[in-house]
Amino acid sequence: MSTADRRQTTVVPGGRGPALEIQSAPTVAVVIPCYRVKDHILWVLERIGPAVETIIVVDDACPEHTGAFVRANVVDPRVVVVAHEANLGVGGATMTGYREALRSGADVVVKLDGDGQMDPARIAELVEPIAQVRADYAKGNRFYDLRYLQSMPLIRLIGNGVLSFVNKVVSGYWHVMDPTNGFTAIHRGTLARLPLEEIDQRYFFESDMLFRLAIERAAVVDVPMPAQYGQEQSNMRLFRVAREFPAKYVARLLKRLLYTYVVRDFNAGTVFGSAGLMLTLAGLAFGAYSWLRSYLDGRAATAGTVMVAALPIMVGIHLLIAAWSVDIQNVPRACLPRRRPDRAE
Repeated sequence: MSTADRRQTTVVPGGRGPALEIQSAPTVAVVIPCYRVKDHILWVLERIGPAVETIIVVDDACPEHTGAFVRANVVDPRVVVVAHEANLGVGGATMTGYREALRSGADVVVKLDGDGQMDPARIAELVEPIAQVRADYAKGNRFYDLRYLQSMPLIRLIGNGVLSFVNKVVSGYWHVMDPTNGFTAIHRGTLARLPLEEIDQRYFFESDMLFRLAIERAAVVDVPMPAQYGQEQSNMRLFRVAREFPAKYVARLLKRLLYTYVVRDFNAGTVFGSAGLMLTLAGLAFGAYSWLRSYLDGRAATAGTVMVAALPIMVGIHLLIAAWSVDIQNVPRACLPRRRPDRAE
């Protein structure tokens, strides 16, 4: 019998109309990608409460053999260990876990890092907005309270602040912070919509998830919670972030704008953005041409020439600010349908 078949339902009389069927709490699966977390994984697994039905540990070719360590030391029947022969990265390991969770029939899939930085006892807080149909995707936010930031190393605090703003621009989720937070929950219907094979397999995958969710117009919420920092070492390197992330951000921003304001809709943001961009570029091009000609001729540009270059730039910038304002107001708020038959789960 499948997970879906085991769910409890309660029938409540609906007055003159038909009876109302109320489904019990959603079934939850937890995905834990593992790479060099052998010293923390048992603590993480022990803290996962009975409300979770399935725990999927993905050994991403860990040199510490975390998967084998879990098999040898954990007797919890909920735990399933999946091992990669080659390292795919945290994103690739998470996608493997997501596919396994979809096959298990879970209603909500939680992604939790194995390094102990997030408290598994808070899983219920992540699941709640999804269970209440207030969100399709919930993620932790360590920036909500100053007390949560006291234990965060300064370099991480600055880096996450910068990445948060960049992700707001790229994804269009202007109301969320802490995009690299690895503690997330997603409804199976939303997860089934996403092209898991296309999501970035390395450390960019958390930002890529927000971009893919934005393309689907999924409702995303932040759930405030602190992080716990000990002696664990992050495997992400700042040089790699600075080298690889900018091009990926630009590509995804352009694709989101294309889908949101050209392919799937045409609104005031489309008009303001396109007109503002054209006017700004035209003003800059004419200004550069006029300056070069003036320099070569040895004569100062006239006031009229300066105004012809400056006016399109000023108007264009104002229109771009207006387009920015439209984009901020265009954050997806309504949850997606909880089933989608045209994508196999």
